[in-house]
Amino acid sequence: MRRSRRRGLAKERLIMIASSLLVLASLTATGIWLGRDQGSQDEGYVVDLSAIENSAAAGMADEKDLTIAESVTQGASTDDLDYDPYFQETNSQRVENPDESESNSMSDTSQKENAKTDKENQENSTDGKQQEGKQEEQAEEENTPALSTAMQPALTFNDSDTLVWPIVGNILINYSMDKTVFFPTLQQYKCNPAVIIQANEGDLITASSAGKVISVFEDRQIGKGIVMELGGGYEVTYGQLQNILVSEGSYVAAGDIIAEVAAPTKYYSVEGTNVYFKLTKDGEPVNPLSKLN
Repeated sequence: MRRSRRRGLAKERLIMIASSLLVLASLTATGIWLGRDQGSQDEGYVVDLSAIENSAAAGMADEKDLTIAESVTQGASTDDLDYDPYFQETNSQRVENPDESESNSMSDTSQKENAKTDKENQENSTDGKQQEGKQEEQAEEENTPALSTAMQPALTFNDSDTLVWPIVGNILINYSMDKTVFFPTLQQYKCNPAVIIQANEGDLITASSAGKVISVFEDRQIGKGIVMELGGGYEVTYGQLQNILVSEGSYVAAGDIIAEVAAPTKYYSVEGTNVYFKLTKDGEPVNPLSKLN
């Protein structure tokens, strides 16, 4: 009895194993068939599980990246693509051509450059005309006399005319050409072709007559001086001057201020501050007192 039971159990096990293997084989075949059909249907649609896992692990970092990406995309759409040359709104009557705008900008640039070039050429021509005008003026000035003879004051001083005192003061050393007079600083007697008039340093000296300045000089004995031509062969010399106000070739009227009194030179240190005043006719000394009014 026991043997028969064992055999029956063995058969049941074999039947169960065979049934299980058959069911597994059927399921495997069915799964393969269904997987092939579903693979053909879902071809091109692949789910990246690793990306999902990475995004899940990243958490807030991915959200920030997405936010940054969105902002970049929006900025690019609004800033970098402000104008789409090929976008036309519905019922829009204005059509913009990018090529035409570029050509217009190039033409505007060329027009500006041409206008700038024309302006520079006009300025250069104007400068050239101004330079030519200046050269012509200089040539005319060179060819024109400095002062025509008709405009020059006439020097008409004669024997009957008189002089005015260049400065008011006492006579320190008188005119003397026929005999010698004493010079205190030099401690000697000698002839004197002028009169030495007492003055104060800084006093104003005026022209004793109308005349033309023919010389502005400096001498070791009488210091800085002026020689003026009066006319009729007469000339007058002023010495012991400073701050001279006239120049050679200038004309002055009687009474015009011509200079100031300077400190005396060493040749007149004892006499003191003075004005050297000399009158000549045809180069020969004349007593100034004979003409001073």
